[in-house]
Amino acid sequence: MTGSRLPGTAGPSGSPGIRSARRRYVTLCALLWLPPGLGMASMVLLFSERGMSVAAIAALFAVHSLTVAALELPTGGLSDVLGRRPVLVVAGVLNVAAGLLLGLGGTAWVLTAGMVLMGAARALSSGTAEAWYVDTVHACSGPDAELRTGLARGGSSTSAALAAGILLGGAVPWLLGLGPDPGALSSGATGGMVPPLAVPLLLGVVVRVVFIGYVLTVLREPPRPPATVRAVVRGVPATVMDGLRLGGRDSVVRRVLLSAAAAGSALAAVELLVPGRTAQVTGAPDSGAMVYAALSCAGFLCSGAGSHLAPFSARVAGSGERAVLAGLGTGAAGLLLLGITAASGHPTATAVAVAGFCLVYLGLGAASPNENELLHRRVSSAGRATALSVQSLAQQLVGALTGLAVGVLRPGPLPWLLTGAVLLAGALLWLRRTGERTVRVTAAGGAAGPLPSAASADDRAPRRTRPAPRPTVE
Repeated sequence: MTGSRLPGTAGPSGSPGIRSARRRYVTLCALLWLPPGLGMASMVLLFSERGMSVAAIAALFAVHSLTVAALELPTGGLSDVLGRRPVLVVAGVLNVAAGLLLGLGGTAWVLTAGMVLMGAARALSSGTAEAWYVDTVHACSGPDAELRTGLARGGSSTSAALAAGILLGGAVPWLLGLGPDPGALSSGATGGMVPPLAVPLLLGVVVRVVFIGYVLTVLREPPRPPATVRAVVRGVPATVMDGLRLGGRDSVVRRVLLSAAAAGSALAAVELLVPGRTAQVTGAPDSGAMVYAALSCAGFLCSGAGSHLAPFSARVAGSGERAVLAGLGTGAAGLLLLGITAASGHPTATAVAVAGFCLVYLGLGAASPNENELLHRRVSSAGRATALSVQSLAQQLVGALTGLAVGVLRPGPLPWLLTGAVLLAGALLWLRRTGERTVRVTAAGGAAGPLPSAASADDRAPRRTRPAPRPTVE
């Protein structure tokens, strides 16, 4: 797969073919993550407006998380066996259906169905676009092609889309609510079916339709053997098992997975603890929610900046592995700042806490593209989406466990310091550079030929770029 070029592409890194693949990947990331950003600011409030209790809303989000966790590996295997393009189209169709159910539905069963479809779409799209990009670059320039730049730009695009989405998703209901009769504009135009809080979700549906059209008309992928039903039924379980075994055989992949788990722990702590802190600072839940939305936007922008700086950090650090160490260490320092200021409401302590929050996202954003380039050098196209799904699953599972642990701990410095220690431990895994040779694993579990060591491969590649940290719910 890596030896055959796509029609109309050129070979060397930086060629028109590589630049075109980067542009398409950046556009894919933006179209994929703008709708989740649009719904992030209004979804909980919309559910509350429709009479759902806090416990019922928590159950809906749990349904989403459980669906993603259950389907993460099988859908990654499906992408490796069936192809990236059809899987992305199915993910887009499911997201359109989910957006319509969540935006227009008024009963618990309809909303539950929407969350299930959204979770299935999230699992299908997890890592698939990135796998398409890496496959395309390898088809143009071979397995030693430089990946960091494209991965970094994709991470920056994801963060920018989330930041723009959360701002637009918060502003649209507010603008529609202006005037003497709040909400009359959207309700009158839709016969009362669409309240202002539902408009961002329906705007997301429009973006999803554009996403499907873009995938169908623009995305091409390297040729792969025709997939029959029998091949899919036999190939998906084998690919999933190979993805799980790879972490036990390859020390670099194992460190990438453990680092993803540590990042999941850090993000879970931030998502659970920061909203309460903003409400304490502002003195009211409503104003705290507005401040948290602005802070989240700043976090995504910092994550995007970190992704953009990933190639530079690899050049300065001397290798991708040292850049991962520096990025995760920066995130751990941010959690430390959040911890030491947790018991104080002084304006200086608040400013330090904001700086710590930004450092967490900046560090994780800078580490992710460097981690993923190392991962892609250890796996072949036949198992690439599965490996990314294993990585995502590790982050989600440890994030969920961290959420349970943080929930029973007393509020204050301790939860922050514990999660900071976890992230620091993830950083320290990269102190030792890897020198052993490994093999690229195929879907059948066999070796497809030796790979150079992570150090030598990284040193050969130009010193340039995992997507930026993403929310747990789309």
